[in-house]
Amino acid sequence: MRRILLCMALLVLLTGCGGGGVKEPTKGDVIVYVAVPLSGFQANGGQTVLGGVRLAAEEVNRRGGLLGYRVVVRPLDDESDSDVAVAQVAQIQEALSKGERVIAVIGHLNSGQTSAAMELYKDLPLIVVTPTASEQSLSQHGYTNFFRVNASDDVQAAVDARFLVEKLGVKRIAVVYNNTDYGKGLAASLIRELEARGGQAAVQIEVEEGQSTYDAEVPQIQSANPEAIFYAGYEIETPFLRYALVKAGVTVPMLASDGAFLSATIDDSDGAAEGLYVSAFAPSPAQAADAKWFEAYQVVEYRNPDTYSVNGYVAMQVLLEGVTKANSLESGKIAGALRGNSVPTLLNSLSYQANGDLVDAKIWIYQVVGSEFKQVEW
Repeated sequence: MRRILLCMALLVLLTGCGGGGVKEPTKGDVIVYVAVPLSGFQANGGQTVLGGVRLAAEEVNRRGGLLGYRVVVRPLDDESDSDVAVAQVAQIQEALSKGERVIAVIGHLNSGQTSAAMELYKDLPLIVVTPTASEQSLSQHGYTNFFRVNASDDVQAAVDARFLVEKLGVKRIAVVYNNTDYGKGLAASLIRELEARGGQAAVQIEVEEGQSTYDAEVPQIQSANPEAIFYAGYEIETPFLRYALVKAGVTVPMLASDGAFLSATIDDSDGAAEGLYVSAFAPSPAQAADAKWFEAYQVVEYRNPDTYSVNGYVAMQVLLEGVTKANSLESGKIAGALRGNSVPTLLNSLSYQANGDLVDAKIWIYQVVGSEFKQVEW
């Protein structure tokens, strides 16, 4: 009975959002793979992306489909591991060899997996839209089928450095980063941007991906006597680093990168996240969407949206709009349509450069206030 009621609620919500009655797709299926971590330490992040993609697919299918085709979303678990990500591409290749209409991959969550898999994706007849991978070199390889809905790390580094120096008024920053391509690349970019603004790295410290104790690192930070701390890493490290710093009496401002913009950063910090600043690739769902969007998401996913749900939803919107404007399922025509047109999304209209990066990409700054992310106006 509960399942029936949920389906009825979804029908009402999606019909109300799209306008008019429900129309059934008639031409068959098109396949969109969502390649993100769905198990392991970053499963929550991947699942929030997948939820956003699923909602956008449900909406277009209720309106008659994509050019008359039903959009089928197929999850692909990369386990936050580049070798696994590459191995999983075989499933996509097999589907293509069987004649299935695979039009895109939305993924990956992390830059490392995106970079590894793109060496195979670049030769496949599909579009790749990453919701969150930010390492700047991804768009410097000449890929013709690669797009992202988020800013690259050089953009994030410039905004974050400006926030630290101009808004917070600090010059000596402890730069801590995890040992991933993302963490190391963002930290290096931030240091360059700090130096361009008269700032400097008081100390540079590399930590392990997924590290949860910081007995050695906290004294290093204290010895450097920084005016602020920047952390380039994920939500699986940030709350524990923050807790260790607060417990040790370190009270200087701390800014974490987009990888920490998930509720786990607050939930797993034992209250220590209060006051923490976090930069983000999209506004929080509460700011980006209305109540009907929240309700529709909850029916599709049986959970509340988290921050990356917006990125997944927008990535799917970009793909759907590219197909619609191209009036074709051919990847080359879709790519051309995305580069040649403004794309309306939940985040307003997006436009693309030739390399798949956004024109005028944006970064949002949040602070944890009352155990919630609150946007910082500056």
